[in-house]
Amino acid sequence: MADEAKAKGNAAFSAGRFDEAVGHFSDAIALAPSNHVLFSNRSAAFASLHRYADALTDAEKTVELKPDWAKGYSRLGAAHLGLGDAPAAIAAYEKGLELDPSNEALKGGLADARRAARASAGQAASPFGKIFQGPELWTKLTADPTTRGYLQQPDFVQMLRDVQKNPNNINMYLSDQRMMQVLGVLLNVKMRAPTDEMEREMAEPEVGKKAEPEKKEEKKPEPEPEPMDVSGEEKEARERKAEAQKEKEAGNAAYKKKDFETAIQHYSKAMELDDEDISYLTNRAAVYLEMGKYDECIKDCDKAVERGRELRSDFKMVARALTRKGTALVKLAKISKDYDVAIETFQKALTEHRNPDTLKRLNDAERAKKELEQQEYFDPKIADEEREKGNEFFKQQKYPEAVKHYTEALRRNPKDPRVYSNRAACYTKLGALPEGLKDAEKCIELDPTFSKGYTRKGAIQFFMKEYDKALETYQEGLKLDPNNQELMDGIRRCVEQINKTNRGEINPEELKERQAKAMQDPEIQNILSDPIMRQILIDFQENPKAAQDHLKNPQVMHKIQKLISAGIVQMR
Repeated sequence: MADEAKAKGNAAFSAGRFDEAVGHFSDAIALAPSNHVLFSNRSAAFASLHRYADALTDAEKTVELKPDWAKGYSRLGAAHLGLGDAPAAIAAYEKGLELDPSNEALKGGLADARRAARASAGQAASPFGKIFQGPELWTKLTADPTTRGYLQQPDFVQMLRDVQKNPNNINMYLSDQRMMQVLGVLLNVKMRAPTDEMEREMAEPEVGKKAEPEKKEEKKPEPEPEPMDVSGEEKEARERKAEAQKEKEAGNAAYKKKDFETAIQHYSKAMELDDEDISYLTNRAAVYLEMGKYDECIKDCDKAVERGRELRSDFKMVARALTRKGTALVKLAKISKDYDVAIETFQKALTEHRNPDTLKRLNDAERAKKELEQQEYFDPKIADEEREKGNEFFKQQKYPEAVKHYTEALRRNPKDPRVYSNRAACYTKLGALPEGLKDAEKCIELDPTFSKGYTRKGAIQFFMKEYDKALETYQEGLKLDPNNQELMDGIRRCVEQINKTNRGEINPEELKERQAKAMQDPEIQNILSDPIMRQILIDFQENPKAAQDHLKNPQVMHKIQKLISAGIVQMR
């Protein structure tokens, strides 16, 4: 389940849906809280949303879980740099490069951090230098409704980053109205913009006489007298709205005390007084949800959506009603199909307003539906029947048909290691070695004592010409089943192939292919990048006596044997 959530997160991140990616990675972390890669991925998603404080928290957790993983320091450096802390970013990137000196991402990050540090050193020339540094920049811009929209514009984000690196560059952008708005937000000053003036004039229309700025400034902050021409009906409507708000507040207070019946009475009274505010309906729906009266909750949500559309209410209010309806539908779900209408409702809510909570509820509902589908489909008896059908087709050498039945058997019972073993054998016959290897590994994962899983995996690795890995697999299986002839034969075949390589009896093209594949193995890469091992390999060529001394060390001997088995080193 964690891998599935991670895959969804990666897909959302690649598509630029960073909020959604954060949700998926959070789901994966809940299922696998010790997986450092998940925290690393979520840190990257947070950084893409400019939520650098959250990115830093996840990066620190990544490094805590896996201190020898260079990529974690890349995340740490990026988060520090986003927060304007160039020295901390430099330290993080340098630490990562100690672990992986050739990492291009770390090198690039270190260069950016050093440029930012140099720019910070010259900030005194700009009066705006400090306000563009630190986490408050992104927090303030995200909180303001106007500048929040700017953060979705790539050219604007690049403009901000340029000013962060060198505050003196702000002079280049002062003609851009967006930058003036940013300065207003950061300095807590109301900037005069054309849109602000339009809103002021519309809010305070005057006929004939033009108001002078000086008089407006001298105007005392007194309550405005009620206009003389307000009709009795308008006055009564105002009073009813005010009374409705009081009822709503009383309902909120009762709700917090879990006095649900009283809360319902107040919300119902508010609705009677004012039918043009759908928040009374959505609040009452929330009470019904808490009480477990899901049908009543759904009815109120439907009314709120319908009335909200008539009144052209705030889309966030409509989205809230749909989210509550979806939550109630989830509570009512008994079988997997029941989740369909809840999922559809959450999706509608997201089209109104992309709220992270709604997105999480949608993901939870989709996951619950899938789990329930698996439970409903689970039937070990039918699974055994499908497995037997697959076995018959396998005997007839009809491998695609056998795969089909084995796959159905796994859908009916995904915990049967025998079926994974059988399907791995089919894939091997079909030449689909990567798929077969995956099934063999799953077989071993489900039952580490099932020797057939090791023979399947070893055979596939042998066919892939990974003789060193096949040898290890067979040896591992033999520890569990010492008398297994198939495992012993596998070891013999691997040793023969490795010896042929050492004697030079192998096709040069095949040797190159094996060596190229071996060089992609992280373990081989670590051995060859170890300075001590490099010296030992030189000694083997130039100083045989010293080489013999090295072989007395069990760890060195194991690494040399690994290189020999992989075809990297040949002993003649």
